[in-house]
This record gives sequence, C-alpha cells and structure tokens, in this order.
Amino acid sequence: MDALIVCVVALLASGLTFFSGFGLGTLLLPAFALFYPIAQAVALTAVVHFLNGLFKLWLVGRHANLRVVLVFGLPALAASLLGAWALLWLAESRPVVSYSFLGRDVLVAPAKLVVGALLLLFSVAELLPRFRNLSFGPKYFPLGGLLSGFFGGLAGMQGALRSAFLAKSGLSKEQFVATGAAVALMIDITRLSVYLPALRSERATLDYPVLAAAVVAALIGSLAGNRYLRSVTMTAVQRIVAVMLFAVAIGLISGVL
Repeated sequence: MDALIVCVVALLASGLTFFSGFGLGTLLLPAFALFYPIAQAVALTAVVHFLNGLFKLWLVGRHANLRVVLVFGLPALAASLLGAWALLWLAESRPVVSYSFLGRDVLVAPAKLVVGALLLLFSVAELLPRFRNLSFGPKYFPLGGLLSGFFGGLAGMQGALRSAFLAKSGLSKEQFVATGAAVALMIDITRLSVYLPALRSERATLDYPVLAAAVVAALIGSLAGNRYLRSVTMTAVQRIVAVMLFAVAIGLISGVL
C-alpha cells in the first residue's frame, strides 16, 4: 500500500507540475513522510526530484535558453549558499505562530512566513488583470536568480520563485519549461551534494524498490506532461503557475507545508 500511494502521488505530481516547473518535491515529500522517517523521506524525495529533473531536461532541454540559464542560474547557485547559512541562523529563531490542527502541532517558521508572503504577492499580481501583462526583462534575471537561490537555500522553495520570474520573462512555453528544468537541475546538483552524507548513512535502510517505483512513476508523469505541452498555451501555463504559487503560499504561511 505504501508503494502504491507514493507512486500515485509521484505520477500525478510529476504530470501536474510539468508546466509550472515546481511542486514535485512539495507534493512528494509528505507522501514519503507517511511511511518513512523524515530523514529518509527527504533523501528519497531528493533522489526522485533529481532524476526526474534530469529526465525532464532530456525531454525538453533543446528548447532551453542558454543565456537565461546562465544569467539566472549562476546567481541562484551563489545565493543558495547564503540562504543555507541564513537557515542555520534562523534555526535558532522561535516560530512566529504555533497552533494545533487535526491533532498535530503546527509551527510557522519565520523563513516560511517570508517566502509565503512573497509567493502570495506574485500569485495575486498574476491573477489581477492590471498586472497580467507585466514582464521581467533580462535585466531582472540576476535578481530573480538571487531571490530564487537564496530562498531555495533558506526554505527549499527555489522552484516557485524561479517560475514566478520566468513565466513573465517573455519566454515561449517550451523555453519556459526547458529553461526552468535546467536551472532546477543546477540547484538539485548543489542540493544533493549536501544530502550525500545523509544518503550514505541511510543507504542500508532505504527502501530501494519503492524508490525505484517512485522514480519510474515520476518519469511517466513527465512523459504525459510533455505529451500535452504542445496543446497548452503560455497563458494557461501562467495561470497554472499562479494557482500553484497561491496554494504553496497559503501552505507556507499557515505552516501546513
């Protein structure tokens, strides 16, 4: 049953998040955490996310805008280190809000509150008609990369901010998906280098059959997403990003995510 639930979540999450460029890890981690200790859940999610990102880039990588990948991705890599250091500092900070929900204690950390507020601003701006034609030109790519990388290192939410910038950057839908996948892979490689010690220590107890099944399910989801990419307009992609940004923002602000 645990393998079935994890695989269904991986399949649906990978397909549904193919266009938005973020959300697979956010949806998959809770599924793994239902059945495995959190350290294993984080490691398993990271592996699935990385391999799915590699496969996604193989599918659509030819459409990636190399200039945007470099101008956006390199600042993101550097800023992610700063974000990680800030996380160590904020780890000592007390939660802003704490309450009970469905029998469990929910803590709203300062980092998640800041990221959630920023994502909420992006999502509301996207849904309001007067901001619909707003675009982020090339001069904003380094800023987008810095914000994406910093908050990625701080709270693991680099994908949402990256998509918020790239969706309004004038890229075609193919370029948006491929460029986002390339930048995400750069971040994942850096992130996995941090997780390697944990992966080594957990390797004897990792559920490899479930991990392999989740990877395959996520790849199938990406294939399905790529299959329907041609029939989706860039406006639809922007709407998907806006709705997912809003959902993730509410989850972070409330402490559910």
